[in-house]
Order: sequence, then C-alpha cells, then structure tokens
Amino acid sequence: MDFFTVVAIIALISLLFALYALSPLRKALHLTEEFIKDILHDYNTPLATLRLNVSMLKNEIGDNKKIDRIENSVQNILNLQSNLRSYLNSHAMQKEFFDLQELLQKRISLIDNSYKDINFSLEIKSVKLHTNKDAFTRIIDNLLSNAAKYNKKGGNVSVCFKNHILEIQDTGKGIKNPRRVFERFYKEQERGIGIGLHIVKKLCEELHIDISLQSEVNKGTIFRLNLKNII
Repeated sequence: MDFFTVVAIIALISLLFALYALSPLRKALHLTEEFIKDILHDYNTPLATLRLNVSMLKNEIGDNKKIDRIENSVQNILNLQSNLRSYLNSHAMQKEFFDLQELLQKRISLIDNSYKDINFSLEIKSVKLHTNKDAFTRIIDNLLSNAAKYNKKGGNVSVCFKNHILEIQDTGKGIKNPRRVFERFYKEQERGIGIGLHIVKKLCEELHIDISLQSEVNKGTIFRLNLKNII
C-alpha cells in the first residue's frame, strides 16, 4: 500500500469521524431552533391580550406615563420577537416590489408613537424596491428604534435617500467602537441583549445591501444602506 493510499484512507476515516462527532451537535442545534420557534409562536396570545388590555385601559383613563411605559415595553418585546424570527429564517429568495417611501412613512409613524420626545424627518421621493419586504422592514425597524432609543431628549432622527443611499441619522449618544457594533451580543448600553445590529448585518448580507456607519460619541450616528442592488 503506497503513501498516497494511506493518506487517502486516513483522510476518509477522519471525515467520517468528524461527521459522526458533529451529528449530535447538529441535532441539538435543530432542536434549539425548533424550540425557539415554538416559544415565539406561544408569545403571540399573551402579547395580544396585553396590548388589547393596555389599549382599553388607555381609553378609560387617557394619557398616562405608566401606561406609555408598559406600551413601549410590549413593543420592545414584539421587536425582539421579530428579530429572533428574522434570525432563524432565510429571506433571500422571497422577493416582491414595494415603495420605499410608503414603507418608511409607515415605520416612522409606528416608532414615533413610542418616542414622543424625538423629532423624526423624512426626505425621499417615491422609489420601487425589489427584495424581501419583511426582512427589509426588520432592518429599518432596528435602525429607527436604535436611533430613537439611544437619542437624547428632544433629539432628532432624519431619514433621507439620495443616489441609491438611504441614510438614517440621529443626534444620540454615538458609538464608542463602530467596528464592533455588528458582532453578536456586543453592546455598549445596559439595555438590550446585543443582537439587533448583528441581525441587521445578517439581513443586509442576505439581501445584498451594503451597510456602513459613521459615529461620534455624544454627537450621533449615521447608518448608510446602499440599495443599488435591490432597485
């Protein structure tokens, strides 16, 4: 038996052993994924009940800061639920045409209701995108909510589109380590669990959107999305 035959046999045995050793890990990951999907599904009923009762309570007693905080907390849970669902699913093949201006107006309106002390502005003309709408919406919601959540009181969030570039700019706390913000579980604030921007990066890669940012501590952050591949 020559040297190359021995090497080939050893390589084959090593490959088979690796596949055998990794099989339990793959099964465990699959079970974990299915478990998370079941949990996300089970969230729907209690969250819907909570939102309904908060809405009824608000109608009965009017505007109230405590109710607003409960409402914002429920919305944060819904955002996290959407983020986890987006993280588990692949969106690259499910495409549709939709208007960017209309989508941004709707998403800003929803965020604006949760952050009354933040001023939002939108500068964009009608433009059609062809990509997965749900995944793109998750990207926009994460960037808008972060821009509002980590802003200063009375701060601004401006959204504009020019030359295929969508910019979301805030006047917030800024980011100390811009190179690390897309890492899983990395965070600079106590709030959150550090997966929002990691999911944004993952979804941008799936949709072939180049994302970049510019930030200065205590002055604010600009996220730029190059949409040329989906227009």
